[in-house]
Amino acid sequence: MEQLMFYEIRRYQTRPGRRDDWVRYMEEVVIPFQVQQGMSVTASFVDEEDPDGYVWIRRFADEEERIALYANVYESERWQQEIGPAVRELLLVDQIKVTRAVPTAVSGLR
Repeated sequence: MEQLMFYEIRRYQTRPGRRDDWVRYMEEVVIPFQVQQGMSVTASFVDEEDPDGYVWIRRFADEEERIALYANVYESERWQQEIGPAVRELLLVDQIKVTRAVPTAVSGLR
C-alpha cells in the first residue's frame, strides 16, 4: 500500500500570557530552524478564541520522511541545548496535541 503525503496539525497551549513571546520565538527561531533542516511548515495560527492557544501545520511526503526530519531537528545539538529548553519555558508541553491528517481527493492541500 502506498504511503500518502500527510500533515501534522499541532495544537499548543502557551504558558498563561506568553503567547506573544511564543509566536515571536516560533517565527524568529523555531520555524526558520526547522525549515533549514528540511521541514515543510505549511501554516502558523493563533487561536482567536483562546488567548494562550497556538496551532501550526507541517507537511510530510511520507512516514519515512517524517522520521528522518524529526531526527534532523530533535536530535540536533542546537535543539537539545538551546531551542528545546526555550520551548519548555514557553509551552505547556504536556498539553501538546498532534493530529495527522491526509488530504481528501479534492483538497486544495494535495
